[in-house]
Amino acid sequence: MLNKIIIEARDIPDLWFQAIYNVLDHGRRFVIDRGSYSGQTRLEYDYFIGHIKNPGARPIIPEIPPTVDIPPPVTEEYMTQYIQYLMTNIVEPGESYTYGQRLTGANIDRNILIERMNIDDSKIVHEFDINSDKNGQAVNVKNSKDAFLNQIEYIIYMYKNHGHRNNQLVLQIAQPGDLLLYDPPCLRSIDTRIQDGKLHFFVYFRSWDLWAGLPANLAGIQTLKEYMADSIGVEDGEMIVESKGLHLYGYAEDLAKIRTFKTD
Repeated sequence: MLNKIIIEARDIPDLWFQAIYNVLDHGRRFVIDRGSYSGQTRLEYDYFIGHIKNPGARPIIPEIPPTVDIPPPVTEEYMTQYIQYLMTNIVEPGESYTYGQRLTGANIDRNILIERMNIDDSKIVHEFDINSDKNGQAVNVKNSKDAFLNQIEYIIYMYKNHGHRNNQLVLQIAQPGDLLLYDPPCLRSIDTRIQDGKLHFFVYFRSWDLWAGLPANLAGIQTLKEYMADSIGVEDGEMIVESKGLHLYGYAEDLAKIRTFKTD
């Protein structure tokens, strides 16, 4: 039987600490068959749900107490780079994709774009310059057939101009062709909702590194949420995160035991 773990947390560092504390007791040990760490072991939750009530509280990444002699799971310097990875369409040589490329440079058929826009919506085409190819624009047309959709800016536009009660506005990272990748995206989608004047995120990871990945990912996603909320003109809200593969790699187990004082 699958064991579902639900954690209520006040902020991102609190979620991280509770998750590493509990996985040491409730995680199952597996040998990795395929992927970046093939052949190694990991301690993994069957299914994980985390509800973060105030994800914008600072510090946004976990801090290690001075009495605990281990390095932090993520640094401020890394976060600066990661936010660019998440919110721009830059893809470095050797990379098959980035989350930012999927979010801000999604390839779509121009005809579908034109058919989707009605008269009221047509100003998004003008406002974001459909005939240009500038990074950061909502819709960039490369040629007569292909277009590149910035999902972030499009969702901001839709909420600002077509009301807040909309269950269609999901930031999509996954696509069917990912099944053929050796290491497909871990982050699959970020669903959005505006309720009670606040923008809330619902995040799903197919597989998720608990020690360093979770705090870095959620800090970056929270930064994205704050940008979108400010652009829409609403308050920053809560976050619910889920994964059927939240895990600690073998190398991180000792670090987790030291941090949680489970060193027996």
